[in-house]
Amino acid sequence: MEELNDLNNKIIDEIQNTEMKNIIIETKETLTPEQRMAIDTIRRVKHPFRMLGVKDVMRDLNICETIAYKTFKRDDFPSINIGKSNQVMLLSYLIWKMSKRI
Repeated sequence: MEELNDLNNKIIDEIQNTEMKNIIIETKETLTPEQRMAIDTIRRVKHPFRMLGVKDVMRDLNICETIAYKTFKRDDFPSINIGKSNQVMLLSYLIWKMSKRI
């Protein structure tokens, strides 16, 4: 449980202790909530494109390793395989996680 809290605190610290980046996005279409969240996250997180492994997802979701590997194989989970390593980009993971909440 402490590892989960440490991971969450680390992500929260990254968001709070960074300056907003000046990213200007011009579009004629209205943005969806997911697109707005992605832009806001990119502005606040130090490394939004950092890759997370199975162990990181396992700790964050508080699930066992077997279930974490099954999660990485789901069609709706935004993971990639690099060699024998399963990885997911932090930004994609956060968007996926937000879309699963009711």
